[in-house]
This record gives sequence, C-alpha cells and structure tokens, in this order.
Amino acid sequence: MYELFIVLYLLVALALIVLVLIQHGKGADMGASFGAGGSATIFGSSGSGNFLTRTTTVLATLFFALSLLLGNLSTDRVKAVDEWQDLSVPVETKAADATEEKKPASDIPVGN
Repeated sequence: MYELFIVLYLLVALALIVLVLIQHGKGADMGASFGAGGSATIFGSSGSGNFLTRTTTVLATLFFALSLLLGNLSTDRVKAVDEWQDLSVPVETKAADATEEKKPASDIPVGN
C-alpha cells in the first residue's frame, strides 16, 4: 500500500510540475500579438486559465494530502539496522589486538 502511494505521489508531482510550466504568467499577454494566443481556441472562449487553474488547484491539494498521508505512514516504519550503526568493538577483537605486537605508525624508516 505504501509503494502505491509513493507511485501516485510521484505521478501527481510530475503532473503538477508540467501544469505549472504550461501556464503563462502575467507578462505573457505581450506574446499574444506575436501569435501566441492560439491556446484560447483549444480550451474554449474562456481560454486555458480556468481549466489550468482548477486542475492545478486539485493537483496541489492532492499533493498536499498525499504528503501528509505518506508522512503519517512512514512514522510507523522500522528502519533496517546495519552493522555500521554499532561501532563498539566486540570483546573478542579487543583480546586479539592486545596479543599482537605493535607496529610502527608508518612504513617510512626513521634513520639518520
């Protein structure tokens, strides 16, 4: 179930990104004089503003709701513990280290 919500979350996020990039800003009306006003005929007489704005609002609400749901679901998950989390040295290794002879810190010979 968690994986299904993750996939849905990703699809909603990508759709929201595409919808925001499709919309034009306030300064884009200047481009209509150069032939960029063709999108008004595709979406009807009101233009693409209402359709894109409503769809963006629905996707943003869905994105927010999925974020809360996934956050709530992920709090109950137990993270996998790996061996690097516990860096304390086991007792057997300490005894083996004490019996080995001490080696110099570097391989460079110290001489005059």
